[in-house]
Amino acid sequence: MIVCVPTIGNNGLNEQVGEHFGRVPTFTVVDIETNEVKVIPNVSHHMGGRGYPPELIANAGAHVMLCSGLGRRAITMFEESGIEVYIGAHGTVENAIQMWKNNMLQMATDKNACERHTYRGERTGIL
Repeated sequence: MIVCVPTIGNNGLNEQVGEHFGRVPTFTVVDIETNEVKVIPNVSHHMGGRGYPPELIANAGAHVMLCSGLGRRAITMFEESGIEVYIGAHGTVENAIQMWKNNMLQMATDKNACERHTYRGERTGIL
C-alpha cells in the first residue's frame, strides 16, 4: 500500500505535513509495506509546471492520500483515480501515517472540503 502526504520539504518521514495541499513544494510517498520513502517535487501548474497534484500523486502509484484538507475538485480528481483521501493530518509524515492507521483521520468528502476553494457555491477551479 502506497501512501502520499503533501509536505514542505525533503526530510522523508520526519518532514512536516503541508497545510495547503495544492501549493506544497513536495509530496512524500511511502510504501508502508517496504518502508521505502520517496520525495517528489510538486511540478503541477500551481508551482509553474503542468497538470494537477492529484495527477502527480496517481502517477507516483499512491493508493491513499493523507492531508490537512483540500478542495472539492481535488477530492473528485482523487476519486476518479481510485485514490482514497483522508483529512485532518498534521505533524510529521510519520505522525500522519500513524493517525491514519489508528483511524484518527476523516475520509474526505464534498461536505468536509475546504470552503475557501469555492465562491458563492460555485467551483473556482483552484485545488
